[in-house]
Amino acid sequence: MIAVGLSTVVEWYDFTLCLYFAPTLSRVFFGESGESLGKTLAGFAIAYLMRPIGAIAFGQFGDRRGRKPTLLLSMTLMTIAMLGLAVLPTYAQIGASAGWLLIAMRCLMGFSVGGEYPAVVTYLFETAPAHRRGLVTSSAAAASEIGGLLAVGLCAWLTATLPQESLDSWGWRIPFLFGAALAAAIWLLRRIIPEPPAFVAEAQAHTLPLSPIRDAVRNQRRGIGIGFAISALGSISYYVGITYVPSFISLVGSADEATALELSTFAALVVIVVTPFTGWLSDRIGRKSVLLVLCALCAVLPVAMFLLIASGNTTVALPAVMVLAALAGGVSAVGAVATAEQFPARTRLSGLALGVTTATALFGGAAPYAAYLLQGWSNAPATPGLMIGAVAIVSGLVLARTMARHV
Repeated sequence: MIAVGLSTVVEWYDFTLCLYFAPTLSRVFFGESGESLGKTLAGFAIAYLMRPIGAIAFGQFGDRRGRKPTLLLSMTLMTIAMLGLAVLPTYAQIGASAGWLLIAMRCLMGFSVGGEYPAVVTYLFETAPAHRRGLVTSSAAAASEIGGLLAVGLCAWLTATLPQESLDSWGWRIPFLFGAALAAAIWLLRRIIPEPPAFVAEAQAHTLPLSPIRDAVRNQRRGIGIGFAISALGSISYYVGITYVPSFISLVGSADEATALELSTFAALVVIVVTPFTGWLSDRIGRKSVLLVLCALCAVLPVAMFLLIASGNTTVALPAVMVLAALAGGVSAVGAVATAEQFPARTRLSGLALGVTTATALFGGAAPYAAYLLQGWSNAPATPGLMIGAVAIVSGLVLARTMARHV
């Protein structure tokens, strides 16, 4: 479980790195034009559309061939993607082609990550004791935020210590080289893991369907819908409420890049603390109860938090960032186990692919760019908070009507 849970460090290190580093990457790959940041966020959204494609492909593979081969294959592709990105030529070297190469590497990463997180959640769920599934499965979210912490911490350090000329010339490559090395190490660690007993039992009983995707669509539509609702809130609260914050601060001009990344570092620490506690709490009082409380909090708090961040006062911006991080971490923690519980072992990966990853592509990858566009159109700092609140209300209504209470 440790070998698998730690692997999400790499997944979220890379994806959050590109958001935290968006202002720098926009200059490096798209030039100094005023539209560079928007193009970078749009490229992030395009890459995220590869996640459901990868999830479906890996889901079909993992439900037929096993969890271990899936976890090894996804990490192989992630290593290649990060190493490829680290050696890309820049806009100053080859012009507009640099931006397209960046998007291509991001698409490869999106495809591999699409199969990574569902496989990790499935493995942890299937190997955890029944009375500790919330705590154990939440470790995937906690470990992923360690990756986020590494990403934002390294970005903050490089931004604060290197002059912009050096950062744009060669400094931006350092985080991606580090990520490629980390991914290769995790791949070696994964070679020792066994298949979880639940999958072995299904394989020995010859009950694995020929087409797990078709089986899930026919028999698990309710579970897919619940997974979509949970993941929609978890994705938008994380990608708008945490990783979009540096770009938000850049747009409203309330602080410099170094300060924005320092605030995001505190956010990552909050998620690491909140996640296991929320997973444990869901084991004690039930998934549905915890999720509905989080939906209510996400509906009312984010607008005020973004207004505080935009105020330019770091004293009030820091607790606001920490509140947003706590909400996102809580949803991710209980969401991991709550979605995995909706499916039997024979179609668990495929069911998660159809529900969870599709919602993540729509409300995760596209959300920062949508927030950027809506904020520019409305010129209202509360816009990102309104987006989170709207999704929270809809998700809460869906879960209240369809989700059974877990004891």
